[in-house]
Amino acid sequence: MEGRARFTILDCLLIPLLAAGAAWLMLRAGAGLGYRWNWETVLTYLLRYDAEAGRYVPNLLLEGFLTTVRLSFWAMVPATAIGLAMALFRTSPRLFRRMVGRSYVELVRNLPPLVLVFITYYFISDQIMAALGVDAFLQGLSPEAQEVMAALYARPAQFSLFTTALITLSLYEGAYITEIIRAGIQSVGQGQREAARALGLSRRQLIRHIVFPQALPRILPPLAGQLVSTIKDSAIVSVISIQELTFQGMEVMSATYLTFEIWITVAALYFTLTFTLSLAVSRFEAAVSRKWA
Repeated sequence: MEGRARFTILDCLLIPLLAAGAAWLMLRAGAGLGYRWNWETVLTYLLRYDAEAGRYVPNLLLEGFLTTVRLSFWAMVPATAIGLAMALFRTSPRLFRRMVGRSYVELVRNLPPLVLVFITYYFISDQIMAALGVDAFLQGLSPEAQEVMAALYARPAQFSLFTTALITLSLYEGAYITEIIRAGIQSVGQGQREAARALGLSRRQLIRHIVFPQALPRILPPLAGQLVSTIKDSAIVSVISIQELTFQGMEVMSATYLTFEIWITVAALYFTLTFTLSLAVSRFEAAVSRKWA
């Protein structure tokens, strides 16, 4: 078993050097452009004091960060389910299922995500949701129910837009997850499949007991990278006024003109989220590898 990664003397030297380099760039930006740094104002857009509640509550940037977390989490669930289903279709012995799986992957992967956002927006949020009166119904719920929905999903006024963004991300990321899972399934040797069929196992039993246990450790690393990409790709839905981190960053920058501070803060928040997810998936990957070793 490989030993755990440890900090070396080189790491201890590089980290301060990188920090010093970043500080130097910030100072040069301020001196060369005559830019005045104002981090105190940025902090007020992260947290604000609510006099009625008697405590600090999230402000615009932190609200956008939490919206990004909710959007990415809810998008990962259907995207993984779509990817798994389409991967099974793509590796199916039936021609029709293979054609359905391939058509989905080729269509979505060859469309710009911005185009996909507008297609889902105009057909789902602007037409279907409006015709069903979903937003009006949700706004008629009790204040307690609206608070729960806002905390777990989205505000009732943003439900249609949030759902549109969720569908867009799920379809887009699901196409890439399909190829990741398909590659993992096909990496299992053909001889094992033939041996399973000789023993009388059905395709479902073959996938469940033979293929998936061996494919899962191979699928997890690229799948983790795709899940991190989901967080970064969620910024594209800011074009339909989803109040996620990028959208809120643009709003605050327009109001304060603190270009550098706002985008450095937004980048730091994205990095915190993606790096934390990467560490969590690495732990899960190690646990799976030990289980199936």
